[in-house]
Amino acid sequence: MTAALSISRLTKTYASGLQALKDVDLEIPRGEIFALLGPNGAGKTTLINIVCGIVTPSGGRVLADGYDVLRQYRAARRLIGLVPQELSTDMFETVRHTVQYSRELFGCRRDPALLERLLRDLSLWDKRNDRIMTLSGGMKRRVMIAKALAHEPRILFLDEPTAGVDVELRRDMWQLVRGLREREVTIVLTTHYIEEAEEMADRVGVINHGSLILVEEKRRLMKQLGRKELTLHLSEPLRAIPEALSDWRLTLSADGTEIQYRFDSVSEHSDIPALLRRIGELGIGFKDLNTRQSSLEEIFVGLVGRRAAASAERDVALSTEER
Repeated sequence: MTAALSISRLTKTYASGLQALKDVDLEIPRGEIFALLGPNGAGKTTLINIVCGIVTPSGGRVLADGYDVLRQYRAARRLIGLVPQELSTDMFETVRHTVQYSRELFGCRRDPALLERLLRDLSLWDKRNDRIMTLSGGMKRRVMIAKALAHEPRILFLDEPTAGVDVELRRDMWQLVRGLREREVTIVLTTHYIEEAEEMADRVGVINHGSLILVEEKRRLMKQLGRKELTLHLSEPLRAIPEALSDWRLTLSADGTEIQYRFDSVSEHSDIPALLRRIGELGIGFKDLNTRQSSLEEIFVGLVGRRAAASAERDVALSTEER
């Protein structure tokens, strides 16, 4: 089966010399929700703009459902919908006309039933005859989403779609995205809201300084790189961790009432029973215990931090060799 999106050795260097993308390889199957995470300036928007035909790559190839986005631009662009970060539309037009016009730009025939369903799904039907300029920021964002979906794209890019919007719109977006996946629409999401990726994505890609440093199925990523933390709430405070517990890397809270044990999730059953037995043998009582696992945000921050540290070490090593 042809992938919905196939990217090979994609590079982009701007006239200023900034290398925004460095040999990016990525394949996304049909019907997948793919979350692209990265700090500001990592290359997320550049990657999206190349696929959507807004920016010309310096090298590499991009296929949208088998169509080359440069050589077969019209066919490829017809398959793609984009919700950009910026609100860019004619503020003097009505909601209905704006969305209908966006559909006609792609040569699609008028479909009043589809238009009504789309506006209702985005809670815009009651605003269909209002001018864009009279809408709130959240409603304008909904119009941008409706415009991107008007021509029924098979690949949808959501570039920070819920940045600065209310919780209700974010919830509506999640529901809409799930409905699109059921119709095998492929969705690429960039977001600063890690909970969006954690809530919706099938796979996660992490990009930093123009390089795609990791692509992994979300649950597997959290299992492989996530850490768990066991917290024991003590019956009586301790002054220090007993020497007899030195086999475990334990920390004691400042007030001595909690012992914390951090461990890899893949070895979650290896040490805890032995730890609890040893604590019981030492007569240390606890009234409660709980565990928590690293969030996707913590994993993301750790990945980016480690990659930055490794890059800095390489720079220092190269500088030393040059001397």
